[in-house]
Amino acid sequence: MARMFGTDGVRGVAGTELTIELAMKLGQAGAYVLTKEQSHQPTIIIGCDTRISGGMLANALMAGICSVGANAIFVGVAPTPAIAYLTRKHKVDAGVVISASHNPMEFNGIKFFNGDGYKLSDQLEDEIEALIRNDMEDVVFPIGPGIGRVEYRFDIVDEYIAFEKKTVPVDLSALKIVVDCAEGASSYTSVKTLKDLGANLIAIHTNPDGTNINSNCGSTHMDELCARVVSEKADIGIAFDGDADRMLAVDENGKLVDGDQIMAICGNFLKENGKLAKDTIVVTVMTNLGFSLMGEKQGIHVEKTKVGDRYVLENMLENGYNLGGEQSGHVIFLDDNTTGDGLLSALHLLQVMVETKKKLSELAQIMEVLPQALVNAKVPNHKKESYMEYSEIAEAIGELEKKFAGEGRVLIRPSGTEPLVRVMIEGKNQEVIQQEAKQLAALITKVML
Repeated sequence: MARMFGTDGVRGVAGTELTIELAMKLGQAGAYVLTKEQSHQPTIIIGCDTRISGGMLANALMAGICSVGANAIFVGVAPTPAIAYLTRKHKVDAGVVISASHNPMEFNGIKFFNGDGYKLSDQLEDEIEALIRNDMEDVVFPIGPGIGRVEYRFDIVDEYIAFEKKTVPVDLSALKIVVDCAEGASSYTSVKTLKDLGANLIAIHTNPDGTNINSNCGSTHMDELCARVVSEKADIGIAFDGDADRMLAVDENGKLVDGDQIMAICGNFLKENGKLAKDTIVVTVMTNLGFSLMGEKQGIHVEKTKVGDRYVLENMLENGYNLGGEQSGHVIFLDDNTTGDGLLSALHLLQVMVETKKKLSELAQIMEVLPQALVNAKVPNHKKESYMEYSEIAEAIGELEKKFAGEGRVLIRPSGTEPLVRVMIEGKNQEVIQQEAKQLAALITKVML
Protein backbone atom coordinates (compact mmCIF):
# COMPACT_ATOMS: atom_id res chain seq x y z
CA MET A 1 0.00 0.00 0.00
CA ALA A 2 1.41 3.40 -1.00
CA ARG A 3 2.52 5.73 1.78
CA MET A 4 -0.13 8.34 2.57
CA PHE A 5 2.36 11.17 3.16
CA GLY A 6 4.49 12.49 0.28
CA THR A 7 7.42 14.90 0.52
CA ASP A 8 5.07 17.72 1.51
CA GLY A 9 2.12 16.31 3.45
CA VAL A 10 -0.89 14.40 2.15
CA ARG A 11 -1.98 15.49 -1.34
CA GLY A 12 -4.62 14.55 -3.87
CA VAL A 13 -7.61 15.76 -5.84
CA ALA A 14 -9.97 17.33 -3.29
CA GLY A 15 -13.21 15.40 -2.94
CA THR A 16 -12.02 12.11 -4.48
CA GLU A 17 -8.47 11.39 -3.27
CA LEU A 18 -8.33 13.91 -0.45
CA THR A 19 -11.85 13.41 0.90
CA ILE A 20 -13.56 15.09 3.83
CA GLU A 21 -13.44 11.71 5.62
CA LEU A 22 -9.66 11.56 5.19
CA ALA A 23 -9.31 15.21 6.29
CA MET A 24 -11.30 14.47 9.44
CA LYS A 25 -9.18 11.39 10.19
CA LEU A 26 -5.98 13.37 9.62
CA GLY A 27 -7.32 15.94 12.10
CA GLN A 28 -8.04 13.23 14.66
CA ALA A 29 -4.83 11.25 14.23
CA GLY A 30 -2.61 14.30 13.77
CA ALA A 31 -3.97 16.04 16.86
CA TYR A 32 -3.70 12.85 18.91
CA VAL A 33 -0.11 12.00 17.90
CA LEU A 34 1.21 15.56 18.12
CA THR A 35 -0.38 16.38 21.48
CA LYS A 36 -0.61 13.07 23.38
CA GLU A 37 2.32 13.99 25.64
CA GLN A 38 0.67 17.22 26.77
CA SER A 39 -0.87 17.52 30.20
CA HIS A 40 -2.96 20.55 29.14
CA GLN A 41 -5.74 20.78 26.58
CA PRO A 42 -3.79 21.21 23.33
CA THR A 43 -4.35 23.85 20.64
CA ILE A 44 -3.64 23.70 16.91
CA ILE A 45 -3.51 26.64 14.44
CA ILE A 46 -4.95 26.03 10.95
CA GLY A 47 -4.63 28.08 7.76
CA CYS A 48 -5.30 27.46 4.07
CA ASP A 49 -4.53 28.83 0.63
CA THR A 50 -7.20 30.26 -1.69
CA ARG A 51 -8.52 27.01 -3.25
CA ILE A 52 -12.27 26.55 -3.29
CA SER A 53 -11.85 23.27 -1.41
CA GLY A 54 -9.96 24.90 1.47
CA GLY A 55 -13.04 25.69 3.58
CA MET A 56 -14.53 22.23 3.08
CA LEU A 57 -11.33 20.47 4.14
CA ALA A 58 -10.59 22.91 6.98
CA ASN A 59 -13.98 22.26 8.59
CA ALA A 60 -13.55 18.50 8.30
CA LEU A 61 -10.03 18.72 9.70
CA MET A 62 -11.12 20.91 12.62
CA ALA A 63 -14.00 18.54 13.39
CA GLY A 64 -11.43 15.76 13.71
CA ILE A 65 -9.14 17.89 15.88
CA CYS A 66 -11.96 18.84 18.26
CA SER A 67 -13.25 15.25 18.45
CA VAL A 68 -10.07 14.11 20.23
CA GLY A 69 -10.22 17.00 22.69
CA ALA A 70 -7.89 19.53 21.06
CA ASN A 71 -8.79 23.17 20.30
CA ALA A 72 -8.55 24.62 16.79
CA ILE A 73 -7.71 28.21 15.85
CA PHE A 74 -8.64 28.94 12.22
CA VAL A 75 -6.78 31.93 10.75
CA GLY A 76 -8.24 31.68 7.22
CA VAL A 77 -6.10 32.31 4.15
CA ALA A 78 -2.43 32.47 5.08
CA PRO A 79 0.94 31.57 3.52
CA THR A 80 2.49 28.29 4.68
CA PRO A 81 5.42 30.11 6.38
CA ALA A 82 2.95 32.31 8.26
CA ILE A 83 1.45 29.22 9.91
CA ALA A 84 4.93 27.98 10.86
CA TYR A 85 5.70 31.38 12.42
CA LEU A 86 2.34 31.77 14.21
CA THR A 87 2.60 28.24 15.63
CA ARG A 88 5.88 29.22 17.30
CA LYS A 89 4.82 32.73 18.31
CA HIS A 90 1.61 31.67 20.01
CA LYS A 91 3.26 28.63 21.61
CA VAL A 92 0.51 26.30 20.42
CA ASP A 93 1.04 22.56 20.08
CA ALA A 94 0.94 22.24 16.28
CA GLY A 95 0.07 23.99 13.02
CA VAL A 96 -1.67 22.71 9.90
CA VAL A 97 -1.71 24.16 6.39
CA ILE A 98 -4.35 23.13 3.85
CA SER A 99 -2.64 23.70 0.52
CA ALA A 100 -1.35 21.91 -2.56
CA SER A 101 1.28 24.61 -3.08
CA HIS A 102 2.07 24.99 -6.81
CA ASN A 103 -0.30 22.21 -7.97
CA PRO A 104 -3.45 22.93 -10.07
CA MET A 105 -6.56 24.12 -8.19
CA GLU A 106 -8.40 20.77 -8.12
CA PHE A 107 -5.66 19.37 -5.87
CA ASN A 108 -5.29 20.14 -2.21
CA GLY A 109 -3.09 18.97 0.62
CA ILE A 110 -2.75 18.80 4.38
CA LYS A 111 0.64 19.34 6.00
CA PHE A 112 1.53 19.53 9.66
CA PHE A 113 4.05 21.55 11.66
CA ASN A 114 5.08 20.57 15.17
CA GLY A 115 4.99 23.06 18.04
CA ASP A 116 8.41 24.41 17.03
CA GLY A 117 7.21 25.21 13.50
CA TYR A 118 9.03 22.39 11.73
CA LYS A 119 7.56 19.90 9.28
CA LEU A 120 7.12 16.44 10.75
CA SER A 121 9.66 13.64 10.62
CA ASP A 122 8.90 10.50 8.59
CA GLN A 123 8.51 8.67 11.90
CA LEU A 124 5.74 10.98 13.17
CA GLU A 125 3.97 10.89 9.80
CA ASP A 126 4.09 7.08 9.87
CA GLU A 127 2.61 7.13 13.36
CA ILE A 128 -0.30 9.32 12.18
CA GLU A 129 -0.84 7.09 9.15
CA ALA A 130 -0.80 3.90 11.24
CA LEU A 131 -3.45 5.34 13.56
CA ILE A 132 -5.71 6.14 10.57
CA ARG A 133 -5.22 2.71 9.02
CA ASN A 134 -6.06 1.10 12.40
CA ASP A 135 -9.25 3.17 12.54
CA MET A 136 -8.11 5.15 15.62
CA GLU A 137 -7.93 1.96 17.69
CA ASP A 138 -7.48 2.50 21.47
CA VAL A 139 -8.11 6.27 21.17
CA VAL A 140 -10.61 7.48 23.74
CA PHE A 141 -12.91 10.18 22.34
CA PRO A 142 -13.97 12.75 24.95
CA ILE A 143 -17.55 13.89 25.49
CA GLY A 144 -19.14 16.87 27.22
CA PRO A 145 -16.66 19.58 28.25
CA GLY A 146 -13.74 17.45 27.00
CA ILE A 147 -14.52 18.21 23.34
CA GLY A 148 -12.34 20.88 21.70
CA ARG A 149 -13.48 24.33 20.57
CA VAL A 150 -12.99 26.19 17.28
CA GLU A 151 -11.86 29.82 17.43
CA TYR A 152 -11.72 32.09 14.37
CA ARG A 153 -8.81 34.58 14.30
CA PHE A 154 -8.58 36.17 10.86
CA ASP A 155 -6.65 39.11 12.33
CA ILE A 156 -3.44 37.36 13.36
CA VAL A 157 -2.05 37.01 9.82
CA ASP A 158 -1.02 40.67 10.30
CA GLU A 159 1.41 39.46 12.96
CA TYR A 160 3.27 37.60 10.22
CA ILE A 161 3.54 40.82 8.16
CA ALA A 162 4.96 42.63 11.19
CA PHE A 163 7.46 39.80 11.70
CA GLU A 164 8.66 39.96 8.08
CA LYS A 165 9.17 43.74 8.19
CA LYS A 166 11.05 43.51 11.48
CA THR A 167 13.23 40.61 10.30
CA VAL A 168 14.46 42.35 7.11
CA PRO A 169 13.75 46.08 7.66
CA VAL A 170 14.92 47.15 4.19
CA ASP A 171 13.95 50.51 2.67
CA LEU A 172 12.49 49.70 -0.75
CA SER A 173 11.62 53.26 -1.78
CA ALA A 174 14.29 53.28 -4.53
CA LEU A 175 12.93 50.15 -6.24
CA LYS A 176 10.13 49.58 -8.72
CA ILE A 177 8.84 46.03 -8.21
CA VAL A 178 6.33 43.87 -10.06
CA VAL A 179 4.95 41.10 -7.85
CA ASP A 180 2.93 38.09 -9.06
CA CYS A 181 0.92 36.57 -6.20
CA ALA A 182 -0.36 33.54 -8.18
CA GLU A 183 -3.98 34.29 -7.09
CA GLY A 184 -2.85 32.61 -3.89
CA ALA A 185 -2.12 33.01 -0.21
CA SER A 186 0.34 35.90 -0.63
CA SER A 187 -2.19 38.18 -2.35
CA TYR A 188 -2.63 40.21 0.84
CA THR A 189 0.51 39.56 2.91
CA SER A 190 3.20 40.22 0.29
CA VAL A 191 1.51 43.28 -1.22
CA LYS A 192 1.03 44.92 2.18
CA THR A 193 4.58 44.11 3.33
CA LEU A 194 6.28 45.43 0.19
CA LYS A 195 4.14 48.60 0.16
CA ASP A 196 4.76 49.20 3.87
CA LEU A 197 8.51 49.02 3.18
CA GLY A 198 8.14 51.78 0.60
CA ALA A 199 8.29 49.90 -2.71
CA ASN A 200 6.87 51.37 -5.89
CA LEU A 201 4.74 48.27 -6.38
CA ILE A 202 2.79 46.84 -9.30
CA ALA A 203 0.87 43.78 -8.06
CA ILE A 204 -0.63 41.23 -10.47
CA HIS A 205 -2.75 38.11 -9.92
CA THR A 206 -4.09 39.29 -6.56
CA ASN A 207 -7.77 38.48 -7.09
CA PRO A 208 -8.23 34.84 -6.06
CA ASP A 209 -11.67 33.38 -6.75
CA GLY A 210 -11.06 29.85 -5.47
CA THR A 211 -10.48 28.39 -8.93
CA ASN A 212 -7.70 30.51 -10.45
CA ILE A 213 -4.78 29.75 -8.07
CA ASN A 214 -1.53 29.08 -10.02
CA SER A 215 -3.48 29.32 -13.31
CA ASN A 216 -0.98 30.67 -15.87
CA CYS A 217 0.59 32.79 -13.15
CA GLY A 218 2.96 32.65 -10.21
CA SER A 219 6.31 30.89 -9.95
CA THR A 220 5.26 28.01 -12.24
CA HIS A 221 4.28 30.32 -15.16
CA MET A 222 6.76 33.17 -15.42
CA ASP A 223 6.23 34.48 -18.98
CA GLU A 224 3.76 37.23 -18.08
CA LEU A 225 5.91 38.52 -15.22
CA CYS A 226 9.04 38.56 -17.42
CA ALA A 227 7.23 40.66 -20.04
CA ARG A 228 5.65 42.95 -17.45
CA VAL A 229 8.96 43.78 -15.77
CA VAL A 230 10.38 44.92 -19.12
CA SER A 231 7.28 46.91 -20.14
CA GLU A 232 7.07 48.65 -16.74
CA LYS A 233 10.85 49.29 -16.71
CA ALA A 234 10.90 47.74 -13.24
CA ASP A 235 14.01 46.83 -11.25
CA ILE A 236 12.82 43.33 -10.40
CA GLY A 237 9.91 40.93 -10.68
CA ILE A 238 8.96 38.59 -7.85
CA ALA A 239 6.74 35.52 -8.26
CA PHE A 240 5.25 33.38 -5.50
CA ASP A 241 3.51 30.03 -5.73
CA GLY A 242 0.03 29.34 -4.35
CA ASP A 243 1.02 29.00 -0.69
CA ALA A 244 3.96 31.44 -0.90
CA ASP A 245 6.62 29.13 0.51
CA ARG A 246 8.67 29.58 -2.66
CA MET A 247 9.75 32.55 -4.75
CA LEU A 248 11.44 33.12 -8.09
CA ALA A 249 12.69 36.43 -9.46
CA VAL A 250 13.06 38.22 -12.79
CA ASP A 251 15.84 40.71 -13.46
CA GLU A 252 15.36 44.14 -15.04
CA ASN A 253 15.88 42.62 -18.51
CA GLY A 254 13.07 40.11 -18.05
CA LYS A 255 15.40 37.16 -17.43
CA LEU A 256 14.53 34.47 -14.88
CA VAL A 257 16.58 34.28 -11.68
CA ASP A 258 15.91 30.87 -10.14
CA GLY A 259 16.28 29.46 -6.64
CA ASP A 260 19.88 28.37 -7.21
CA GLN A 261 20.86 31.90 -8.26
CA ILE A 262 18.92 33.46 -5.37
CA MET A 263 20.78 31.22 -2.90
CA ALA A 264 24.10 32.08 -4.58
CA ILE A 265 23.41 35.84 -4.36
CA CYS A 266 22.12 35.78 -0.77
CA GLY A 267 24.68 33.19 0.38
CA ASN A 268 27.62 35.27 -0.84
CA PHE A 269 26.16 38.39 0.75
CA LEU A 270 25.76 36.57 4.06
CA LYS A 271 29.31 35.19 3.80
CA GLU A 272 30.77 38.64 3.11
CA ASN A 273 28.99 39.88 6.25
CA GLY A 274 30.13 36.93 8.37
CA LYS A 275 26.60 35.53 8.67
CA LEU A 276 26.74 32.34 6.56
CA ALA A 277 27.00 29.53 9.11
CA LYS A 278 30.10 27.39 8.46
CA ASP A 279 30.33 29.00 4.99
CA THR A 280 27.92 26.32 3.76
CA ILE A 281 24.75 26.22 1.65
CA VAL A 282 22.59 23.08 1.57
CA VAL A 283 20.99 22.16 -1.77
CA THR A 284 19.53 19.05 -3.43
CA VAL A 285 20.88 16.74 -6.14
CA MET A 286 18.64 18.60 -8.65
CA THR A 287 20.58 21.83 -8.14
CA ASN A 288 22.40 23.09 -11.22
CA LEU A 289 26.02 22.00 -11.58
CA GLY A 290 26.90 25.67 -11.94
CA PHE A 291 26.04 26.14 -8.27
CA SER A 292 28.80 23.76 -7.17
CA LEU A 293 31.26 25.55 -9.46
CA MET A 294 30.19 28.88 -7.89
CA GLY A 295 30.79 27.40 -4.44
CA GLU A 296 34.32 26.28 -5.34
CA LYS A 297 35.16 29.73 -6.68
CA GLN A 298 33.66 31.67 -3.75
CA GLY A 299 34.91 29.42 -0.95
CA ILE A 300 31.44 28.16 -0.07
CA HIS A 301 30.93 24.51 0.82
CA VAL A 302 27.94 23.02 -1.03
CA GLU A 303 26.16 20.21 0.82
CA LYS A 304 23.74 18.04 -1.23
CA THR A 305 20.67 16.09 -0.10
CA LYS A 306 17.96 14.11 -1.85
CA VAL A 307 15.10 16.12 -3.35
CA GLY A 308 12.62 17.73 -0.95
CA ASP A 309 12.92 20.78 1.27
CA ARG A 310 12.36 18.57 4.33
CA TYR A 311 15.67 16.78 3.62
CA VAL A 312 17.45 20.10 3.13
CA LEU A 313 16.05 21.25 6.48
CA GLU A 314 17.06 18.01 8.26
CA ASN A 315 20.64 18.46 7.05
CA MET A 316 20.68 22.12 8.14
CA LEU A 317 19.39 21.31 11.62
CA GLU A 318 21.75 18.36 12.07
CA ASN A 319 24.85 20.28 11.03
CA GLY A 320 24.15 23.84 12.17
CA TYR A 321 23.77 25.48 8.73
CA ASN A 322 21.49 28.48 8.18
CA LEU A 323 20.88 28.66 4.41
CA GLY A 324 19.55 26.00 2.08
CA GLY A 325 16.93 25.30 -0.52
CA GLU A 326 15.91 24.18 -3.96
CA GLN A 327 16.13 25.43 -7.53
CA SER A 328 12.32 25.80 -7.50
CA GLY A 329 12.71 28.81 -5.21
CA HIS A 330 11.99 27.05 -1.92
CA VAL A 331 14.71 28.69 0.20
CA ILE A 332 15.14 28.33 3.96
CA PHE A 333 16.73 31.15 5.98
CA LEU A 334 16.89 29.19 9.20
CA ASP A 335 17.96 32.11 11.39
CA ASP A 336 14.60 33.72 10.57
CA ASN A 337 11.97 31.02 9.93
CA THR A 338 11.63 27.25 10.19
CA THR A 339 10.45 26.56 6.65
CA GLY A 340 10.70 27.94 3.11
CA ASP A 341 9.32 31.48 3.09
CA GLY A 342 8.84 33.19 -0.28
CA LEU A 343 8.34 36.69 1.13
CA LEU A 344 11.36 36.37 3.41
CA SER A 345 13.49 35.20 0.45
CA ALA A 346 12.27 38.17 -1.59
CA LEU A 347 13.16 40.61 1.20
CA HIS A 348 16.65 39.12 1.60
CA LEU A 349 17.24 39.38 -2.16
CA LEU A 350 15.94 42.97 -2.23
CA GLN A 351 18.20 43.80 0.71
CA VAL A 352 21.24 42.67 -1.29
CA MET A 353 20.16 44.89 -4.21
CA VAL A 354 19.62 47.89 -1.94
CA GLU A 355 22.83 47.54 0.07
CA THR A 356 25.14 46.72 -2.86
CA LYS A 357 23.36 49.20 -5.20
CA LYS A 358 23.70 46.57 -7.94
CA LYS A 359 21.14 45.52 -10.52
CA LEU A 360 19.79 41.99 -10.23
CA SER A 361 21.31 41.01 -13.59
CA GLU A 362 24.75 41.95 -12.28
CA LEU A 363 24.25 40.08 -8.99
CA ALA A 364 23.06 36.97 -10.85
CA GLN A 365 26.38 36.73 -12.71
CA ILE A 366 27.93 35.23 -9.57
CA MET A 367 26.76 31.88 -10.92
CA GLU A 368 26.77 30.47 -14.45
CA VAL A 369 23.64 28.40 -15.04
CA LEU A 370 24.63 25.35 -17.10
CA PRO A 371 22.10 24.00 -19.65
CA GLN A 372 19.54 21.79 -17.94
CA ALA A 373 16.42 20.08 -19.25
CA LEU A 374 13.60 18.93 -16.98
CA VAL A 375 10.69 17.00 -18.51
CA ASN A 376 7.87 15.32 -16.59
CA ALA A 377 6.57 11.89 -17.54
CA LYS A 378 2.94 11.32 -16.53
CA VAL A 379 2.51 7.92 -14.88
CA PRO A 380 -0.05 6.23 -12.59
CA ASN A 381 0.57 7.52 -9.05
CA HIS A 382 0.80 4.04 -7.50
CA LYS A 383 3.47 2.98 -10.01
CA LYS A 384 5.77 6.02 -9.95
CA GLU A 385 8.27 4.56 -7.46
CA SER A 386 8.83 1.40 -9.54
CA TYR A 387 9.92 2.86 -12.90
CA MET A 388 13.27 1.01 -12.78
CA GLU A 389 11.48 -2.32 -12.65
CA TYR A 390 10.63 -1.93 -16.34
CA SER A 391 13.59 -3.28 -18.36
CA GLU A 392 12.92 -1.01 -21.36
CA ILE A 393 13.09 2.10 -19.14
CA ALA A 394 16.13 0.88 -17.17
CA GLU A 395 18.04 0.17 -20.40
CA ALA A 396 17.18 3.58 -21.89
CA ILE A 397 18.37 5.33 -18.71
CA GLY A 398 21.59 3.29 -18.75
CA GLU A 399 22.27 4.33 -22.36
CA LEU A 400 21.73 7.99 -21.54
CA GLU A 401 24.03 7.84 -18.53
CA LYS A 402 26.78 6.42 -20.74
CA LYS A 403 26.19 9.12 -23.35
CA PHE A 404 26.49 12.02 -20.88
CA ALA A 405 29.21 10.55 -18.63
CA GLY A 406 31.96 13.12 -18.09
CA GLU A 407 30.14 16.03 -19.71
CA GLY A 408 26.81 16.16 -17.92
CA ARG A 409 24.52 14.07 -15.78
CA VAL A 410 21.20 12.26 -15.86
CA LEU A 411 18.88 12.26 -12.86
CA ILE A 412 15.52 10.44 -12.82
CA ARG A 413 13.20 10.52 -9.82
CA PRO A 414 9.53 10.13 -8.94
CA SER A 415 7.73 13.30 -7.85
CA GLY A 416 6.93 13.41 -4.15
CA THR A 417 3.68 15.31 -4.71
CA GLU A 418 2.32 14.47 -8.18
CA PRO A 419 1.76 11.39 -10.43
CA LEU A 420 4.97 12.09 -12.36
CA VAL A 421 8.46 10.75 -12.95
CA ARG A 422 10.85 13.68 -13.45
CA VAL A 423 13.60 13.39 -16.07
CA MET A 424 16.48 15.85 -15.63
CA ILE A 425 19.53 16.01 -17.90
CA GLU A 426 22.44 18.46 -17.69
CA GLY A 427 24.86 18.88 -20.56
CA LYS A 428 26.57 21.32 -22.89
CA ASN A 429 23.91 21.64 -25.60
CA GLN A 430 20.39 22.73 -24.60
CA GLU A 431 18.73 21.39 -27.76
CA VAL A 432 20.33 17.96 -27.42
CA ILE A 433 19.50 17.48 -23.74
CA GLN A 434 15.95 18.78 -24.22
CA GLN A 435 15.35 16.29 -27.04
CA GLU A 436 16.84 13.39 -25.05
CA ALA A 437 14.80 14.28 -21.95
CA LYS A 438 11.59 14.48 -24.01
CA GLN A 439 12.23 11.11 -25.63
CA LEU A 440 12.94 9.39 -22.31
CA ALA A 441 9.89 10.97 -20.65
CA ALA A 442 7.68 9.85 -23.55
CA LEU A 443 9.07 6.31 -23.24
CA ILE A 444 8.42 6.21 -19.49
CA THR A 445 4.81 7.36 -19.99
CA LYS A 446 4.23 4.89 -22.84
CA VAL A 447 5.62 1.90 -20.92
CA MET A 448 4.02 2.68 -17.56
CA LEU A 449 0.52 3.83 -18.58
